[in-house]
Amino acid sequence: MKRIVMSGLLLGFLHVAAHPLLAADRKVTIVNKTGYTMEEFYGSNTGTSDWQEDILGEFALPHGDSIEVDFDDGTGYCVFDFLAVFEDGDKVHEEDINICSVGTFTFE
Repeated sequence: MKRIVMSGLLLGFLHVAAHPLLAADRKVTIVNKTGYTMEEFYGSNTGTSDWQEDILGEFALPHGDSIEVDFDDGTGYCVFDFLAVFEDGDKVHEEDINICSVGTFTFE
């Protein structure tokens, strides 16, 4: 009986300890409310110095639209920098966005 209780306690502890790791959802809805079409969008964790590829690729994000982006790059980082490039050439750089706790990020 003692062994069953200890096994149950251990399983309960492992579930509680692993829960924050499972809860680290790295999906963020990017919303464009700038009045301009977003032509390029980059998101890189703050541990890198490279923007890598344009997340939008061949697509654009018109004013008023949104896109869900999965930022899970395998590193486990939660803090990212964003760079948006708009049709008029303006660039907006946002730093230190905690993608594990932010469900939506709006460019205005």
